[in-house]
Amino acid sequence: AGDVCACAKPPLAEPTLKKMSSQVRLRLLPSARCLFDEPLRLTVAGLRSRQLVALRALATDDKGVAFSSSATYRADAGGDIDLARDPSLSGSYVGVEPAGLLWSLRPDVLHTRRLIADGVGRRPVKEGNVRGVLFTPPGGGPFPAVLDLYTLGGGLSEKRASLLASRGFVVLTVALYGHDDMPKNIKEVHLDYFEEAIRFLKKQDKVIGVISLSKSGDLALSIASFLPDVEATVWINGCSANTLVHTESGACIGKYVMNSTEAEENKATVVPIERAKGRFLFVAAEDDLNWDSKAYVDEMVERLQRHGKENFESVIYPGAGHYLEPPYGPNCPSSFHGAHAAAEVHLWKKIQEFFRTHLSCGAAQTRAKL
Repeated sequence: AGDVCACAKPPLAEPTLKKMSSQVRLRLLPSARCLFDEPLRLTVAGLRSRQLVALRALATDDKGVAFSSSATYRADAGGDIDLARDPSLSGSYVGVEPAGLLWSLRPDVLHTRRLIADGVGRRPVKEGNVRGVLFTPPGGGPFPAVLDLYTLGGGLSEKRASLLASRGFVVLTVALYGHDDMPKNIKEVHLDYFEEAIRFLKKQDKVIGVISLSKSGDLALSIASFLPDVEATVWINGCSANTLVHTESGACIGKYVMNSTEAEENKATVVPIERAKGRFLFVAAEDDLNWDSKAYVDEMVERLQRHGKENFESVIYPGAGHYLEPPYGPNCPSSFHGAHAAAEVHLWKKIQEFFRTHLSCGAAQTRAKL
């Protein structure tokens, strides 16, 4: 809500605002007040040829909170700028964005709750085949490193990674598809991709952990079982096998649509987690209606015990749903991914304790001696 105005002024590199022509004209088309679904077009005329200017948008919402955005443009030979044609060179956004000054509006006073702490570094990663974002805590380290497979929908999510980095972990969150120059859809996933991501992480730290959620759970199990250097794996409401049946049911209860991992024809898809050398933290919500996460935990625990393995612990949350995220976020109990707030609060602390215990250099050396 509120009015938006755009002010043309030179950037700091050219402090000649008073010398600008009084004939400079800004036009917001179709009008300053229009329907939400109408495309906006902002033009500036009357500038000097090739003049470099900054456009700034200001808005105040119904609660009196001030928002602003800015972008630097260069006029064409005729002294005109058209946001539907000309790219922003710097500022709140870059590139050709006709409504960029609007969607990039940010509050002048930041909210008190943040997803990333002061000093945490954020760096987009495009190295070899790996696509993602690397978060690094402030200070000299060394810090334990975590590969975040927050890959619901295949794209990239930074929320959990940035918060873990704010708690002292180096975190690489990766995309599987649909991000940057990656394919929009894929039919199979190769462990080579994650092996490459782990090699990248090992440049940051020698002790690696993996955290997953939902369908990425079986990927995390495969990484821990088939790839070296993984000391600790957090599996949250996933599956124990690389198998899935696609249905046409849409947003509905999908708890029993999975292929049975115990069926003879599906046994080859079950991940041989007894091969893993690191530790597991299995997390299941009993009210998970996407699939029977609790049954998969029971199955994995039985398998490890049958092979004489004790490298696991499990946490079960009665009444919690599928989508267990970092705590204190908005909760929508009727959504496809419902979650229980108390479970999220407890789990977030548990994840950090688990990684700190099993990703320390001392813990890795002790396990190696055993």
